[in-house]
Amino acid sequence: MIALDGATKRYGHTTVLDDVTISFGETGVTALIGPNGAGKSTLFGLVGRLIRPDAGTVTVDGKDVTKADSRDLARTIAVLRQDNHVAARLTVEDLVEFGRFPHSGGRLTVADREHIERAIDDLDLQPYRHRFLDELSGGQRQRAFVAMALAQDTEYVLLDEPLNNLDPKHAVALMKLIADLADDRGLKIVVVMHDINIAAQFADTIVAMRDGRVLHHGPVEEVVTVPKLVELYETPVRVEQLNGRRVVLWD
Repeated sequence: MIALDGATKRYGHTTVLDDVTISFGETGVTALIGPNGAGKSTLFGLVGRLIRPDAGTVTVDGKDVTKADSRDLARTIAVLRQDNHVAARLTVEDLVEFGRFPHSGGRLTVADREHIERAIDDLDLQPYRHRFLDELSGGQRQRAFVAMALAQDTEYVLLDEPLNNLDPKHAVALMKLIADLADDRGLKIVVVMHDINIAAQFADTIVAMRDGRVLHHGPVEEVVTVPKLVELYETPVRVEQLNGRRVVLWD
């Protein structure tokens, strides 16, 4: 499990994550939701050791992420940041190979190649494997980055707004792939996202944040309710049932 105990992060006099204590990261998809400035990406950054807490602890399966060996941590958690700065003249295959670095150190083995092929297959990237990243559509490029994270072959996969800048068709298609992979592989995938309806459709668990704190945490049917969403977003809302799924309508 991912566990935060009193985790706090400040920038100057501004507290962006405020004494958060929570355990999450069950098998399946956990969605981190909330308005802008809620602290979602900060919590993500602490778990992925992209930033350090000013107070409290962050552990993954009992290991303090601030003290864990870098390669050991990279074999446990794969982290895909929102701001991916990778050379455009890399091919899809080149990119996915980077996911094996914590295991191979740059010298790919037969086992590494098997993980690379599996990730390319799972994300339906075979037709594009030799294309350069700047030759891909936004949706194809995002699938390539997710494939890189999956090739890392970790128990936990952290994705920071992987649906950002995708149109609804490609956002839904990518999220369905992510949810299917979590089910098929038994992965623990944590996704930061803004779209509450996509979270309600594809997530198993939701962590709802506001003002640097966790307001609600639980299964979709417990969190996606009118009182909790009104508290979270401070705006009128309706929740309807459609084909067994909860749909959020903003009034």
